[in-house]
Order: sequence, then C-alpha cells, then structure tokens
Amino acid sequence: MTHTPVPARLRGLAEAADLSRTPVDITAVLDHLVTHADTAAPTSIGFPGAVDLDHREVMARLGRRLWNNIGDPTDVGGTAHTRVLEQAVIAWLADTLTMPVDDRWGYVTTGGTEGNLSALHAARRRLPTARIYYSTTAHYSIPKIVEMLGARGVVVQAGADGEMDYDHLAVGVRRHRRWPAIVVATAGTTMTEAVDDTTRIRAVLDAFEVPGRHVHVDAALSGIPLALDGRLRLDDDSGIGSIAVSGHKFFGVPTPCGVVLIRDSLRREGAPVTYTATLDSTVTGSRCGLAAALLWHAIATHGREGHRWRVSEARRLAAYTVDQLTAAGWPAWRHPHAFTVVLPTPPAPVRAKWLLATDADVSHLICMPGVTQGQIDAFVADLTDSTPRSIPRPRPASSPTASISTP
Repeated sequence: MTHTPVPARLRGLAEAADLSRTPVDITAVLDHLVTHADTAAPTSIGFPGAVDLDHREVMARLGRRLWNNIGDPTDVGGTAHTRVLEQAVIAWLADTLTMPVDDRWGYVTTGGTEGNLSALHAARRRLPTARIYYSTTAHYSIPKIVEMLGARGVVVQAGADGEMDYDHLAVGVRRHRRWPAIVVATAGTTMTEAVDDTTRIRAVLDAFEVPGRHVHVDAALSGIPLALDGRLRLDDDSGIGSIAVSGHKFFGVPTPCGVVLIRDSLRREGAPVTYTATLDSTVTGSRCGLAAALLWHAIATHGREGHRWRVSEARRLAAYTVDQLTAAGWPAWRHPHAFTVVLPTPPAPVRAKWLLATDADVSHLICMPGVTQGQIDAFVADLTDSTPRSIPRPRPASSPTASISTP
C-alpha cells in the first residue's frame, strides 16, 4: 500500500506523537493540535461546520465519563447513558419535519453515512430485489453503501446545477420497472447544495407503476434548515420513507454525528440481546451518548426561532458573498436556499491560504453560521489581488433555482 507523505507542517507533530518514543510529551502534542486548528480556522470556509455555538458546558460536565447509548433509543435500562436526551432530539426533529407521531423511529448516528446506511438497509430488507437509484451528485457514501448491501445500483445524471435529471431517472425506471425502486434524493448536494424534488421523483415512479418503493432523503447539510422553513416535510403526503441529517454541520457539534429517521411501519424491529437487555436495532450497537447530549444542548439553548434566525443570517451572508464576488469580476452563484456559494476554482496561491472544496474547475465556500462578513471580505480581496483582470472566467451554464418538495 502506498502511503501519502506527511506534510512538512505536520512532521514535527508526527514525530512527537510517535508512541514508540519514550516518554511522549503529551502536552506538546495537544498544544500543537490546538494551535494548528486555531491558526487554520479563519480561512477554513470550504466545508460545512457551524462555528457559532458554544458546546463547552456539555463537554465540561459530561466529557469525563463514558456515555454509552447501547441498543435501541427507546430502551431505558442501564446507567450512564443519555437515551432520554436522544429521544428528545428525535422527537424535536421529527416534529420539525411534521413526521406522523405514530409512524416514526430514529436514533443518533455517527454521521450522514451511517444514517444513509441504516435507512437503505431497512429499505432493502423490505424490498430485497429493489434497484437503488441515485444521482451523479449524490454523496460518495451512496455507491459505497449500495456495494455493501449487495444491491443493484442505477446511476442517474444530474444537471449543471447539481439537481437530479428526472428525465434520465425516468429512463432508468422504465428499464427496470419490473423491480421495486429505492430512490435516494439529496437535500443539499456536496458541491452546489442542490435539492432533489421528491414530488417529481414520485411522479416518475407513479408513471411506471413501480411495484414497491422507498424514497430516502440524504439531507446532511440542508435538511434542518429546510425543515425549519417548512419546505422539507415527512408527513403522509410527502411519500418520503426516511431521512438522514448531520449534527456536526448546522449544529456545529464538536464530534461527527447525525440523526436518521425512518417510518416505523417501513422497518423491522431489532433482535433482542439478552446480556445487554436491549434491542439490536442500530448499525453500530454501542453509540455515543455524548453526541446525543451535545445535539440536545444545541437545540435546547436556541429553540426553533433561534435556529431559524441562524439560517436567515447564513443565507444573508451567502447572498452578500455572491454580490461581492460578482462585483469583483469573479462570477459566483448560489441556490436561493443555500449557504453554499459556487465559483470558478481560484488560483493556487488563494487555495493555499483558504480551505475551499474544489472539484476540477469548480470550487465552493460555505457561509455556515459563524462565518463572518470580515472573512468573506478578506477572501474576496485575496482573490482580486491574485487574479489578473484580463483572464476570462467561465460563467455558470444556467441560473440554478431550488426545487423543494412542498406540501
């Protein structure tokens, strides 16, 4: 196996952290990690993690012991767990998504990938011969999960703005219409934060009278903001069977985590485990109770209205960013609902300073809650200073618009 060389800035840390050395200077290693993260923070605007919420109280109060939410979140036995807080998080998110009270189940996961795996595993247990449809802009975890499940995947093209091509979906469904369909819709694609329209997806499935279906929404970034808007719903009219969201993105929880919600009527109950007195209904078994507590704390300290304000401020900054980049002669765009601003890939000196997400000739920055106008102004200034005005810059192929299923 080929190993990637350690970057020069990390060589000293790698040597200090080498556990074969005696003694290990633990304080020096931890100080280096914190200093490096603090130094990079002002220019880290390319990946989705909110930085405006303070989680220190929970970490100080609960961070010194193991909180193990083993088994099903509805279990109440055992000690040193936070399942009561986990249940409150599940109820809050399900209520925000208008999910029927008598047809909901979920748990706190390690992140969006586990949420997708849990939902798609439940769907395939019910529809074992189903084809799993997902777009070319779906999260990279989806084809991996399809392979893990031993399922047959059908790749659907996406438009220039990142949204699923429903005509191409129809081509695939028509070809495989004899088999059930599991369709992965994305609410917030990785590069452009596009949202697939579940109403149009359902119309395609209806048109070909697919014998059995499950629509799953991978909503890692945009799910909570859209739910707070009332523009993403899991009520009976939605036709959506499951959803996965991240907790370390919009809520900025300082450990990767997420939530998966599945209609209770669409899954099988877990098997009982005698020695733990729990049901084995989750992917990982033992689960991080601290993550559930951090999510509960983030919700409890701000409430729906506080989080709606955070959404509006982030979108305001994203709109400002588009205006500033465009005024500087650098074409940029965003979906109306999005925190994500898409632009042509900046020159190497800018990318060396600013942490952006880049895919060939397209990059993005994300105006997550906590990113400031000062950071955006500094980025635009660096971009302007490093780019000769005479260099032509491509413009987006189309003017993207959000397409969100509404009740």
